[in-house]
Amino acid sequence: MRDLSTFKGCPAPKPVRLEGRFVTVEPFDKATHLEALWDGLGGMEINPLLTYFTQPDFGSIEDFGAWLEGVQSKGGWVTEVFRDNQTGKIVGMANYMRADPANGVVEVGGVAHGPAMSRTPLATEAHYLMARHVFDDLGYRRYEWKCHNDNAPSKTTAERYGFTFEGVFRQHMLSKGKNRDTAWFSMIDGEWPVIRAAFEAWLAPENFDAEGRQIRRLEDVRAERAKGAAE
Repeated sequence: MRDLSTFKGCPAPKPVRLEGRFVTVEPFDKATHLEALWDGLGGMEINPLLTYFTQPDFGSIEDFGAWLEGVQSKGGWVTEVFRDNQTGKIVGMANYMRADPANGVVEVGGVAHGPAMSRTPLATEAHYLMARHVFDDLGYRRYEWKCHNDNAPSKTTAERYGFTFEGVFRQHMLSKGKNRDTAWFSMIDGEWPVIRAAFEAWLAPENFDAEGRQIRRLEDVRAERAKGAAE
């Protein structure tokens, strides 16, 4: 258990560049990334992709750019985009948001994985890099993932990455003019060493066959690591 008697809080998350084997996480810059991110998320197909985001549907790339500017300037989000190291293309995004540096808590949200991330290691590595930065570089105690309770794929993804389901906040907010119940997930610093080791073992070259398919599931690797840590 971490000794909190001298805990003085954590630095607020700032835009950061994080390089992995498959993907590079880099700070969103409108001039550099807006068009590439829009294309990577499918252009006007962005609205079905972001069904569970709370903002109204986008009518154009300009609407999307204005929304991103707003969540950064007014909401304090730190938007990071994902670049495929092999193709050089922007393929997705996520945000550090609702940071509480005094208590060492921050959320990853506004997560959007474009079609090119499907069935690849890109998303897993991107979220490993973002979590590693939060815990190892910034010293946070708690990392949160929240989503619409109807968003089954997001809930499955959170648990696959090692977040623990904590419950549902009923009637938490309005989303596109309708009620949203929000599912809450978290990982905490005491769990991070096992989660990190599992990410790293899963991402290792030897965990992929000649066609690039995983040999072992991340959940299985993590369960094995957790069992070993408990013995």
